[in-house]
Amino acid sequence: MPLDPTVAARLKRDGAGLVAAVVQQHDTGEVLMLGWMDDEALHRTLTTGRAWYWSRSRREYWRKGDTSGHVQRVRSVALDCDGDALLVRVEQVGPACHTGVRTCFGAGGPLPAVVGEPPAGTEEGL
Repeated sequence: MPLDPTVAARLKRDGAGLVAAVVQQHDTGEVLMLGWMDDEALHRTLTTGRAWYWSRSRREYWRKGDTSGHVQRVRSVALDCDGDALLVRVEQVGPACHTGVRTCFGAGGPLPAVVGEPPAGTEEGL
């Protein structure tokens, strides 16, 4: 069965037919990973209760946890106001990242950025 047409009509896909899926731990709000979904992956996610994604590198569907055992049980899925991103709230079993750590956003480390008020004398601080 295809994705519900009312849901499909609300999606704004990229040139490859994909929508970004931000994955969040349902009870803590911790951001775990970013995946990509097309209509079929979203349909599978909404109808099975497990998170499905499209692998851009392998060009195939994958269900989180099938090889690692680190399952994502879907608690809710929401579409953002622009229709170009999904928020998938899950119960994560084990690490979410393929590197074996809890979140994909821990290993990369922070990027240098201005945090807080811009310094006086800069364009932003005038």
